[in-house]
Amino acid sequence: MIRDVADLPKTQYVETADGSYVAYQVFGDGPLDMALMPTSWSNVELAWDDQFAARFFHRLGSLGRLVLFDKRGCGLSDPVARRAIPTAEEWVDDLISVLDAAGSMQAHLIGIDAGGLAALLAAATHSSRVSSLVLYNTFARLSRAPDYHLGMPSDLQASSVAAIRRDFPTGIFPEIVAPSRAGDPAFRQWWAHFGRHSVGMGPAMQMQQAAFALDVRDVLGAVHQPVLVAHQAGNQYVRAAHGRYLAEHLSNAKYVELAGSDHLYFSSSTDELAEHIEEFLTGARHTQNVDRTLATVAFTDIVNSTQHAVTLGDRGWKELLDHHDDVVRRSLARFRGRQVKNTGDGMLAVFDGPARAISALVMIRNTMRESGLDVRSGAHTAEIELRDQDVAGIGVHIAARVSGLAAAGEVLASRTVVDLVAGSGIEFEDRGDHELKGVPGSWHLFAVSG
Repeated sequence: MIRDVADLPKTQYVETADGSYVAYQVFGDGPLDMALMPTSWSNVELAWDDQFAARFFHRLGSLGRLVLFDKRGCGLSDPVARRAIPTAEEWVDDLISVLDAAGSMQAHLIGIDAGGLAALLAAATHSSRVSSLVLYNTFARLSRAPDYHLGMPSDLQASSVAAIRRDFPTGIFPEIVAPSRAGDPAFRQWWAHFGRHSVGMGPAMQMQQAAFALDVRDVLGAVHQPVLVAHQAGNQYVRAAHGRYLAEHLSNAKYVELAGSDHLYFSSSTDELAEHIEEFLTGARHTQNVDRTLATVAFTDIVNSTQHAVTLGDRGWKELLDHHDDVVRRSLARFRGRQVKNTGDGMLAVFDGPARAISALVMIRNTMRESGLDVRSGAHTAEIELRDQDVAGIGVHIAARVSGLAAAGEVLASRTVVDLVAGSGIEFEDRGDHELKGVPGSWHLFAVSG
């Protein structure tokens, strides 16, 4: 994470045709020019304070020059003349002004959320300036219409605007836009700070309403550049059907669906997204030094977390989450586990022995049950890839699928785990064969007795 101001890329300004000034940064040095069109609001300096965002910028900056900017009305840029928020056309104008200032004649655009619509419009209206597009968790139209049933109905639109009015000071619906990080108090604090310094509360609500009014379906036929459409499969804010629609209606598009439910690009899928972008732009993924080891991978998840949060309120729910995190830390310390990441209302951890993994999951389950919470969990033993502090590989996916099949209060394990803990005294109940989504074959699963 970049924390020292001296390490930040220099913030510069370019004057637009109407005399306004747009803040931008250029990071990296290489053969490719890329420009990031982020969500409706942004702050080019504060974004670097988040470890996942900074990591994403570094990955892209290793490929070439990454151009970051705040459109007018956001972050460090000037307000929009005579209005609170810019139009999509003005967003594109700001992009072209920034590319001119950066000396970029042609760039690859990375459009995220509503930034994807501006990227599509730029590709259609300034085709000579746009080499290709990457669209992440974006849409052609967000609201429902008689001829577009994928969109959000009017009652949910109203609820989202009301949520911004209610929660803007403390960060808008992190459980929806970043569920893998919503349980991290540090992230929630940064997310609220980032939002407040990206846009005012009134413009934030207006931008949300404007997003519901945008519709670029008629523009798609005029976009002929190569397009990578990437979407989180479990995204609850902009459902994956929106991404599939874009891929089906663009003439030169490739669709990639990522396992996860985050909407923000600075999430648990940051590295996977960066790898897909690198492969799309260069034709190959960066070769990393990857260590492989045999480990038992374990996932936990709090059952009915949303319902508990509503019942307990923000303060009560935070206290319970803090208690959960403390229980997890103590359990992992006792049984030699390592927490890899927080997954929102649970965690991903690895162990050097399957019996220790099962014992830790049982301890977490039993201790949290005393506090009135049920935790589901799952474990699988396999060879996995160690990438810095993260883990990857099919074994991780299998463990996640096993955990997802567990009932409330159940510790579920693959046959591999059961076979390896024979003689440990841990008893299991047969749960039969199951198909695991995205994993070939049939998998025999067992639940820990008691």
